Amino acid sequence: MVAEGNGAEQNPTCTDSEYVEALLEAARYNDIEDVKNLAAIGVSLDSKDAQGRTALHMASANGNVDIVNYLISNNADVNACNVENNTPLHWACLNGHVEVVKILIIAGADVSRLNRHEQTPVDEAAIGGKMNVIDAINTAVAQVELTRASV
Repeated sequence: MVAEGNGAEQNPTCTDSEYVEALLEAARYNDIEDVKNLAAIGVSLDSKDAQGRTALHMASANGNVDIVNYLISNNADVNACNVENNTPLHWACLNGHVEVVKILIIAGADVSRLNRHEQTPVDEAAIGGKMNVIDAINTAVAQVELTRASV
């Protein structure tokens, strides 16, 4: 979908909506090659669309573990907020993506961040009856705490 670097389109800015939409679509539909190609031509992995959504929001909401890992390993903001102040962790919890929840928390996602509806990611999981997500949150938080204590 994304043209390989042909010299004609170098260094797009993070505000180029065409590139931002392509990045978010690639993250949403688990197209790691397009995500990598867009990053390679200079599209910021923290680019936001008009609703404030990032590639990490889209990958997290859809449970795309490989893209979540790629974005985090390339320093994507795990606590980026959209216009509703939802973070990628809110969306992963809401949609029940246990593995993504663990990855985000271990990478530093804030489990107590409130969205505009004054809901934390834990609240989103609880409201949806996703007890396996709440268990994953507790496990990941404990793992982070143990890691900090042993440093």
